[in-house]
Amino acid sequence: MQIRKMTLMLAALGAMSMVLAGCPDGGRDSLTCTTDADCDASELCLAGANVCVQTCTTSDDCPDSAKKCEAVSGETQMICKCSTTALCQQDERVSDASTLECSGQYSVCVPSGTTGPGPTTCSGSSQSTCSYGQYCSNSTCAAAPVAEATCENFSQNRPQWSATTSNGPVIYTVERAGYEANSSNCQASAPSAFLVRVRAYRTDSDWPSTRAGLSGFFYVTTGSEQLDVVNRGLLVPGTGYNRNTSNPKDAEFNVYLCRPSGSETIQVGFYFTGGNPVCAQINR
Repeated sequence: MQIRKMTLMLAALGAMSMVLAGCPDGGRDSLTCTTDADCDASELCLAGANVCVQTCTTSDDCPDSAKKCEAVSGETQMICKCSTTALCQQDERVSDASTLECSGQYSVCVPSGTTGPGPTTCSGSSQSTCSYGQYCSNSTCAAAPVAEATCENFSQNRPQWSATTSNGPVIYTVERAGYEANSSNCQASAPSAFLVRVRAYRTDSDWPSTRAGLSGFFYVTTGSEQLDVVNRGLLVPGTGYNRNTSNPKDAEFNVYLCRPSGSETIQVGFYFTGGNPVCAQINR
């Protein structure tokens, strides 16, 4: 009789272990949150969606319900993102995942019927009335660009930046400004110059009135070499720095980068101290 009781007890304990293994967090009632303190240690509270999401370095860190490890929009922080509602409904973090769906706006598992706030309208360019880490694009606040994790310019010594915790200058545009086959600013070994226009805003103070007051602006090569744009003399003489007269927190920087004759394209990386790292491909 004692042996039979012991057998039944062990069976019950085994079943309980399986349940606990299926719900490592004990099967919480909801993923909703308002701050990171509402989430587990390996999670953060995703702004806008207001749900706990798991942080990651690679997809191997993510559960089957949200297997894509990708950056949060406008930041460098990586989180686990979903691809289908069916997979979200296998999320073992909650006791009843049948009410979850994969948000088309945020690509994370959210309670059914969750809608995020609509896009904020704005006017002009630069930061306008948008939050830090955003810029005004076609009258709508959009996330500022951030270099993908695969960008070779930042494969080493990638600057850490977050739209919620950082406060450095924000680059919002990197684009082609021109091309000179034989530039007077370049040497004979690399006579061609790609002219790149970088636009950025800052929130702590105005940009300096002249280029002499500039500092902390870096060009990063595909070999991850960081070059001080101002000290290396990479700004186009005369027109390389232009502070917006009506908004001195907004500025434009024209950089020339010398390359061998016949070069068709260049992969560039830029960032300001404390600001977002940005990659771009500039064609001739």
